[in-house]
Order: sequence, then C-alpha cells, then structure tokens
Amino acid sequence: MAKPKKSKAPDTTIIVNKKARHDYFIQDTFEAGIVLLGWEVKSLRMKKVQMTDTYVLIKDGEAFLLGCNITPLDTASTHIIADPTRTKKLLLHQKQLARLYAATQQKGNTCVATKMYWKGHLVKCQIGLAKGKQDHDKRATVKDREWAVDKQRIVRHANR
Repeated sequence: MAKPKKSKAPDTTIIVNKKARHDYFIQDTFEAGIVLLGWEVKSLRMKKVQMTDTYVLIKDGEAFLLGCNITPLDTASTHIIADPTRTKKLLLHQKQLARLYAATQQKGNTCVATKMYWKGHLVKCQIGLAKGKQDHDKRATVKDREWAVDKQRIVRHANR
C-alpha cells in the first residue's frame, strides 16, 4: 500500500535580512506585529520590500521600524501618495519593550529587524537584539561557512 504524499507547508517568509546576520551577533529574538497600510500589505504579498539597513528605534515606550523600504505597486495605490520609507510602528508587549530598551542602552547593543513573514493573515517582523561584529569576526564566520561547504563536499565524494 502506497504512503500518501506529505503536503509541503507553504513558505510564509516574505524577506530575510541577511546583512544583519553578517554584521551582528544576534543574541535574542522577538516577534512583533507591524502596523501597515493597505497598499503596503499588497506590496508585501508581491514581496516588494527591502530590509538591508533596517533597525528598530525605541522611543517613549513604543518601538518603530526605520529604514524598511516597501515599494508601492502601480495598480494598488493610484489615489494615495505612498511613502515607501514610512516609519512603521511595531507591536510588542510592555515587558518586551522594557527589556529591549534596557539592552539597547548598554554600549555596543542595538536592535535590528532580521526577518518579515506571514503568520496566518498577519504580517510579523522578527527583531533581534544584536551586538556588532568586528572585521575579524566577519572573516571567521565566512571561513567557517566555507569549511562547512567543503566538508559536505568531501563527505559526499567519499560516499560514492
């Protein structure tokens, strides 16, 4: 009797900020909701977003996403003047905000956006508490990654 095929879950990831993983050590991550306008949601469905220099600012007990560029669609926003780099409010619990605020006040720590994804019909943003890498740390990370690829290649070749 044949086994039924497992249905693969759809990929809910909109965008991943690879530069944040390259430039920072991510110590802790949080899931935050985002306050968006209708045209922004439509653009996110088409994956028209850039997060390369995106960071989180905590001000007056609220968190804001700065530097996220959501390109408006030509068909979706004809009657609205769209601002692609609009500051977006993040929705977090008070305890999470207090923890992020206390951590970012320490020297060397910052808060960056690492990923944007769908959770049901809602858009969520994964933000990370990060500490900056120095150049030699970045080189070591690249060296480790290249060694892992070479190791897989050696094992694959040995198993033939």
